[in-house]
Amino acid sequence: MSPTTNDDATTTRPLVLVLHGARGDLSRRMVYPALATLQRRGLLPERWAVLGTGRGELSDEDFAQVIRDGIEEFGAGDDLAEDDARVLTEHARYTRELTEDDPGQFPDTLADLCRTLADGSGEDVDVVHYLAVPPAAFVPVTRALHAHDLNRGVRIVFEKPYGTSPESFRELDDVVHEVFDEEQVFRIDHFLGKEATQNLHVLRFANELFGSVWDRTHVEQVQVDVPETLDVAGRAEFYDATGAALDMVVNHLFQVAAQVAMEPPHDLAAEDLVHAREDAIACFRPLDPGTDVVLGQFVGYRDLDGVDDDSGTDTFVAVRLWVDNPRWEGVPFLLRTGKRMADDAQRVSLVLRRDPEHLFGDEVQHGVVSLSLAGDGAIEITTTVKRPGPDLRLSTGTARLDLQDVDGDALPPYASLLVDVLQGDRSLFTTPRGLEAAWAAFEPLLGDDRPAVHPYAPGSWGPSEACDLAGPVGWLLGQTDPT
Repeated sequence: MSPTTNDDATTTRPLVLVLHGARGDLSRRMVYPALATLQRRGLLPERWAVLGTGRGELSDEDFAQVIRDGIEEFGAGDDLAEDDARVLTEHARYTRELTEDDPGQFPDTLADLCRTLADGSGEDVDVVHYLAVPPAAFVPVTRALHAHDLNRGVRIVFEKPYGTSPESFRELDDVVHEVFDEEQVFRIDHFLGKEATQNLHVLRFANELFGSVWDRTHVEQVQVDVPETLDVAGRAEFYDATGAALDMVVNHLFQVAAQVAMEPPHDLAAEDLVHAREDAIACFRPLDPGTDVVLGQFVGYRDLDGVDDDSGTDTFVAVRLWVDNPRWEGVPFLLRTGKRMADDAQRVSLVLRRDPEHLFGDEVQHGVVSLSLAGDGAIEITTTVKRPGPDLRLSTGTARLDLQDVDGDALPPYASLLVDVLQGDRSLFTTPRGLEAAWAAFEPLLGDDRPAVHPYAPGSWGPSEACDLAGPVGWLLGQTDPT
């Protein structure tokens, strides 16, 4: 949850969450477990309902089974049980998706739910439209809501990617703003909902020990790593039209880099946090595909069903990003992600400068401030220490704080972001200003100078060419030869 909320926060007005794409993978993997978690913790209003929609007909009973299956398959990590699924299905209805030309039963079903939840009191009912649909459906659904006068007084949640190019981003945003006011719009980037991502600015701004070294004078480079051992089997056709850079860099990795790079906001209010984060993105220098980008493709990718035999799609990307402001001038931000890599991680590391570089005849290693964004998260501090023994020799030691050990009860990222949507808190959501700046920095990678992909072995750290971006420091994850 955002800094302006707390775990006891809840909404009181009745709620209808309209889930467009209710039978899709995103709903099953993320939304249903998140809703069940919020219900269990008392973070939903007393009266609420889920209205699922989709292209085909489905009975309420069959829709309930879709919810149960999703929670059973994907809610285990959140300790969700059969009772949680049962409670969720008691609040669920389903109707066929509306279109611009044909509203079907959607408006009547929604109106009926609102009347039932208001319970004759005349109380306003919050309506949230969650678009868990493919990006190509964002515009049709938005226009359909407008065509049938269902856009007033509601909130709408868009998944990423919010556009797949600068042009498509602007086209989508123009349509959205024809239908909605900006205050109604929530564009999700679930990396911003991670507890550990939010700890980036808390660690820095609440602790002088770290805040005092958060600049180019003390930091030699910043590394943001999101390697995945997973392949793309089962979704190769979609992935082949996207690739790692479009899927991860222009949204998740740029947003995390901005969390590191931003200037101190006036306070932790939503507007100030968003403004500071997007000021940082506006300072991102456009990528140089010739010197600052390495693309890779794991060996065997072209053998997958749905992938062209001569596909040049990247399954790996490493980027050297420059932030052109006084705080970070000359400090490379190294961003790396890929499929079929040696390990799974979500990590931000600030590599500190060495002064001196040698002590007592030994080389002094770089100190590192590192945050794991995976799961509940962790903070690690690596520093130079004396090696135990009779001789004065140097070594390194790491102190680790697991955030799960801190008093509190963390929410999964999607659950955290849903609470913020219900409360109208937009501090962890992207805006057109920030997205425009992100696309401006990323756009050179979409041109004719886009580099060719380098092959890499599955289970490695990517193509060896990526090592050159990190320079003499090397990648902290997988410091040996990546092949």
